[in-house]
Amino acid sequence: MSTANSVGHDPSAFDASNPVDIYRSHISELLAPVAERPAKDIYDKLSWTQTFDKGDLGLAIPSLRVPPKEASAKASEWSEKFPESDLVEKPVTAGTFLQFFFKPQPLTRLIVPSILQKRTVYGTNQRLGLRDESDPAKGKKRMVIDFSSPNIAKPFHAGHLRSTIIGGFLANLYEAAGWDVVRLNYLGDWGRQFGLLANAFQMLGSEEKLEKDPIGHLFDIYVEINNISRPEEEELKAKKEELTQASASGKDTTELEQQIQSLESQSVNEKARQYFKRMEEGDEAALATWRRFRDLSIERYKKTYSRLNIHYDVYGGESTVELERMDRAVKQLEESGLSEESQGAIVVDLTKNPKTKKLGKALVRKKDGSSLYLTRDIGEAYKRVELYQPDKLVYVVAAQQELHLAQLFKILELMGHPEIAAKCQHVSFGMVHGMSTRKGTVKFLDDILRDVGEKMHEVMQKNKTKYEQVEDPEQTADTLGITAVMVQDMSGKRINGYDFSLERMTSFEGDTGPYLQYAHARLCSITRKAGLSAEDLKAADLSLLSESHAINLVRALSSWPDVVQNTLKTQEPVTVLSYLFKMTHMLSSSYDILKVVGSEHEIKKARMALYEAARQVLNNGMKMLGLNPVERYVYGISGKSKRTMC
Repeated sequence: MSTANSVGHDPSAFDASNPVDIYRSHISELLAPVAERPAKDIYDKLSWTQTFDKGDLGLAIPSLRVPPKEASAKASEWSEKFPESDLVEKPVTAGTFLQFFFKPQPLTRLIVPSILQKRTVYGTNQRLGLRDESDPAKGKKRMVIDFSSPNIAKPFHAGHLRSTIIGGFLANLYEAAGWDVVRLNYLGDWGRQFGLLANAFQMLGSEEKLEKDPIGHLFDIYVEINNISRPEEEELKAKKEELTQASASGKDTTELEQQIQSLESQSVNEKARQYFKRMEEGDEAALATWRRFRDLSIERYKKTYSRLNIHYDVYGGESTVELERMDRAVKQLEESGLSEESQGAIVVDLTKNPKTKKLGKALVRKKDGSSLYLTRDIGEAYKRVELYQPDKLVYVVAAQQELHLAQLFKILELMGHPEIAAKCQHVSFGMVHGMSTRKGTVKFLDDILRDVGEKMHEVMQKNKTKYEQVEDPEQTADTLGITAVMVQDMSGKRINGYDFSLERMTSFEGDTGPYLQYAHARLCSITRKAGLSAEDLKAADLSLLSESHAINLVRALSSWPDVVQNTLKTQEPVTVLSYLFKMTHMLSSSYDILKVVGSEHEIKKARMALYEAARQVLNNGMKMLGLNPVERYVYGISGKSKRTMC
């Protein structure tokens, strides 16, 4: 492996998920005797660089336990003594750092064939997901990821949208790293609101509308029944205030109490409470109605999620946590001395311990004996561990729920289950501001996707000649619209909120979803126009790729596996997205230099092999983000017609 020829002649001889690891190993072996350090220590400290002017790999000398005062001198000494190599140039010193630059020809002969051979699995590393890399028979690590989790009959709001996009991405990422991923949608599908909903359907519902649009119709009648109950609640509130004043004055309140009792017994909310009580007691008729609402809603959700390239292994929910589990959790809290009574309710007071003081008091059970989210979540955590034996339990939930989840994880630990708490992780995110459609405030995800798709369709129609060449313009517009929404959501760090901007996200200028799709479509167009076969690309003379644009593009492609591995640490979609935009910018500046059509045949083959490798990496990255790369579409920039990839 120490020679360029060994890499160039048979790149498949190295079973490396990350080709750059060959260079890490090579550098470590050559530097170990010079630095008088174990090769493994050096290997672990070699890191990828942010910009190519700093090399392809960098080594911080102090990281090898070299005293800071000696680090600069050691860097110079080690650089001078570093032996000649067919793979890397002499390291460059930059203060206390060594910068390693890969020699272009060996790198090109390794990376391009590797991508064209591995295709969709280039950048992935299945060994990362093994419970024991030395013994694959022990199986894969398993992650249960809880994301999206909308409430049935309530709006699919911005928090659900972000959770859906981020959770879908993380599931893809961990699968690429070899994990067994269980995608779980924990629906808000239980509670008094379903009693309200069932009664509303009896009063106001339409079978036809329910079958056509279950989520929208249930939401509409839910709003309507709440409008009916609001005057009742206001009247009850006024009567109760009157009762308080009358009691304070010593007046006879018998008639007033009877009026309040009558109003309460006939109120919409009381009827809802009674209906939900029937559900809790297992009344089959009541449960059948609830089950129908839930099943119809899930079927509709599945259609929407499929547009986002998202699927679930399990549709769970609050209804699936058995009462027995919740009662057991409350009992364990009592027996362990963690919970206590406070004004008739059961709480866990975490302020008593200085280490958990910031977590406050956690309410476990109300005065009326009804369970709360925390009790249900404790029971659900136990259930997930029992069912899936996971190595990781991930909750993709908005930052507003940080306290609730921190309380949950700490209580699980204090209950004697530190092993469960250690597996739990809250992947938080900031909120979207001002999310609305042209017709007003957003109610459902479909509203957003429809509106953005319509906007993209308008943009496409500006170029009528090219528009007519697209086989299914509406489907293409829908795909572009979805890409626009998802890329805007992933363009910053998760914890940062952002302003929802229809104009910005649908722009073809700047780092947007449409631009990313354009980059992929353009590469597909070059492939079609080149008319070369896979065998042609395999036989290409890659030594002809001598231009700086080609060399830097190969360097970028070589770093994709490192990007994926780094993203496992950051858990940030923007880590992948930033890489893809950086690469597409490099491609954009290369097209006039590295022309394919019209070039001499051997040069054409070499350049096409490079572009096909770039297209594959771009495709892999987009799919990891949950995007559906298009091969053709019409686009417009600033109202001008530009070349289309059709």
